[in-house]
Amino acid sequence: MKYRLMDILACPICKTFPLKLIVFKESTHEKEMKGAKSKICCEEYCSLNNGYVSKVPLEKLICSECLKKEIVEGIIICPECLRWFPIQDGIPSMLPDGLREKEKEVSILWKYKEAIPEEVLKNGKPFNLMNF
Repeated sequence: MKYRLMDILACPICKTFPLKLIVFKESTHEKEMKGAKSKICCEEYCSLNNGYVSKVPLEKLICSECLKKEIVEGIIICPECLRWFPIQDGIPSMLPDGLREKEKEVSILWKYKEAIPEEVLKNGKPFNLMNF
């Protein structure tokens, strides 16, 4: 998953934007992205810099470097409803609660519990470590 995707994602349940991204594992490739040096790619929110594009200093908006990065594992968190969505093998899974696999997803919370905010571990939806 590219960081740039966070510029268009909103919580599928409560529609909150922007969402919080926590990256556990990323990869980098050296292929140059056409046109990335000459323009800012994200329109509203730069997740690599954790801020709105209008508030991030221009020297930090290095889109050509950002586009070389791929998020391999991580989670996306809605700061409003505390729903969290896993990113596995570079693919974000933002399914409705009823279609999610509890055991598989809770294993992600256990595996990365040191990097996940305590609020999500205790109160995250649809699953957390307190209700498992």
